[in-house]
Amino acid sequence: MIKEELSVDIQTIDAALLSKMFLAGAKNLEAKKEWINELNVFPVPDGDTGTNMSMTIISAAKEVAAVEKPVMKDLAKAISSGSLRGARGNSGVILSLLFRGFSKGLEGKEEADAKDIAHALSLGVSAAYKAVMKPTEGTILTVARLASEHAQQVAQQEEVTEVMMWKEILSAAEDALAQTPEMLPVLKKAGVVDAGGQGFVEIWKGMLSVIENEQIIPSEEEAQAAPKEKKAHGVAAEFNEEDIHFCYCTEFIINKEHPDVDPLSLRAYLESIGDCVVVVDDEEIIKCHVHTNEPGNAIQAALKLGYLTNMKIDNMKEQHGDNNKLVDLEAEGQPAFPYKAVDPDKEYGFVAIAAGEGVKQLFVDLGVDNVVSGGQTMNPSTDDILSAIHATAAKRVFVLPNNKNIIMAAEQAANLADRKVDVLQTRTIPQGLSAMLAFDPEADRKQNVTNMVQAYERVGTGSVTFAARDSDYEGHKIKKGELLALENGKMSFVDTDLKKTVVKLTHNLTKKSPNKDASFVTLIYGEDVAEDQAEEIREAVAERLGDSAEVVLIAGKQPVYYFIISVE
Repeated sequence: MIKEELSVDIQTIDAALLSKMFLAGAKNLEAKKEWINELNVFPVPDGDTGTNMSMTIISAAKEVAAVEKPVMKDLAKAISSGSLRGARGNSGVILSLLFRGFSKGLEGKEEADAKDIAHALSLGVSAAYKAVMKPTEGTILTVARLASEHAQQVAQQEEVTEVMMWKEILSAAEDALAQTPEMLPVLKKAGVVDAGGQGFVEIWKGMLSVIENEQIIPSEEEAQAAPKEKKAHGVAAEFNEEDIHFCYCTEFIINKEHPDVDPLSLRAYLESIGDCVVVVDDEEIIKCHVHTNEPGNAIQAALKLGYLTNMKIDNMKEQHGDNNKLVDLEAEGQPAFPYKAVDPDKEYGFVAIAAGEGVKQLFVDLGVDNVVSGGQTMNPSTDDILSAIHATAAKRVFVLPNNKNIIMAAEQAANLADRKVDVLQTRTIPQGLSAMLAFDPEADRKQNVTNMVQAYERVGTGSVTFAARDSDYEGHKIKKGELLALENGKMSFVDTDLKKTVVKLTHNLTKKSPNKDASFVTLIYGEDVAEDQAEEIREAVAERLGDSAEVVLIAGKQPVYYFIISVE
C-alpha cells in the first residue's frame, strides 16, 4: 500500500530525469553483477546472469548517455535499440524486451506521470512474456509481472506521485522476489532468490534513488555507464591501408517519416557507391552502415526517407595510420566488431557460436562461414550474432546457438537481419556439429531444416566441468571444486577423478541412446587437459565400451569444460 507519510510530490518525469534514472539503474546493476552471478543455483562456473543483464543494460546506457538533449521519443529509441542489440543470454534478452516494451509506452509522451509509468511497465511485461514460449514462474518474468500488476492497481488511486509509484513498484518487485523460492523448489533448496529477479530489483533501486534522494547509488563502476568517444569502428583494423578502397566509414540512423518506408532502394544505392553495406529495418528506424568515398551522397539519399540521428563519419585510412585513435573495445567490455558485412552471393550460409579454438575449427571444417566466440564463459550479444549473419554471403543463413542461453539472442538477431535466417535450436556443441554433418547442399531449405533437426535430436551430449560453489542441487551434495558430470545439460553425478568421471559418463550416454546402439563417440577435451592425459582417458573409454563404438579424441581447447562428449 502507498505510504502516506511520503512528502515528495514529483508529479511527472521528463526525458532528462528519466535518462538520469536509467543510467543510475544501469550503474547499480553493474555494481551488483558478481553478487547476482552467485545467485545462480546451478553450480557450474559459467553462471552469468548478472553479467548478461549488466552488459545488456550498459549497452543501452551508452546510447542513452549519448543523447545530449533528450526528448522522450529519442530516449525511448535509445533504450529500446541499445538494450536489444546489446542483449546477452536469456536473462539479458528478457531484460531488453522489458525495456523495449516499457520505452515504447513512453515514446509519444513529453512527460510521463505515474499512470503512464504503470502502463509502460505493463507493455514491457507483455513483450517479454510473448517472446518466451513456456514462461517459468519464479523468474524475472514473475517479478516484473507482479510488480506491473501492483502498479496497475496503484495507478487507479488519486494523487499518486512518481516517487509513490516507483516505491510501490519496487516494493511489489521485492515481495515477488522473496516468493520466488516458493515457486521454484530448486531455489528454495539452494537458499537463494531468482538471480534475474534480483537484477530487476537492483535496476529499479538505482532508478528510484534519483527521484527519491536526488542522488545515484555509489558505484566503483561509474565509468562503464558513461559514454566513451569511439574514434574508430572495429572494422578499420581488418584492413591494410592499401586495401581500403572506400575511405569513409559512414553510419547513421534514419527515423522514418512514414512506417511503410522501403529500405531496399536505399540499400541498392549504398551498394552502388561503396561496400560493407548494412541496412537494418527496425520498425520506426533504419540503421545504416557503409564504407564509401561519397558520405554526403549517402546522407542525402537517406534524408529522403526521414530525419537522421547518430551520424558518424570516420576516415579509415587515418584510423589505420594512428593507433592512438583506436579504442580497445574489449577493454570496455564489448568485443570489437570482427566482421565485414557482405552481400549475399550463395544460397546457404552458416553461423555458429562456440568457445575454444579447436571447437571453432571443427565448425569451420564442416562449412560454417562465421563462428562467434561465446557460449561458456561469455554469451555473445544480439549485435554480435547479427554482425556475423551480415558477414555471411548467403541469401539464407542457418544459425547454430549451441547453448540454450543463446537461442533467444539468436532469434532476436534473426528478426533484425537483412536476409532470411533460420535459428536451429541446438543446445550443445555436439548437436551443432551433427546438424552441420546432416546438411545437404542439394536439398531445399525445408528438407534441410528437417534433416538437421532430426540429426541433432539423436545426439547424446555429456560434459564435465567443476563446481564453482558449494551447493545442494537435485539431490546432489556438491562441494566447490568437485567434478560435475552433466547428461544433456542435466546433473548426472559428482566425482573427484577425471578419468573415472569421463568413462562413467560416456558409458551412461551410450546406454541411453535411442536404440542403445551408439557406435560413434567423440571426446572433445578442453584447454586445461594435457594431451597425454586426454589420450589416456580415450583409451580407458574405448576399453570400457569395447568393440561396440569407435572413440575419437579431439583437442577442442574450450574453457571451463574439461570434456565435451558426443554419442551418436
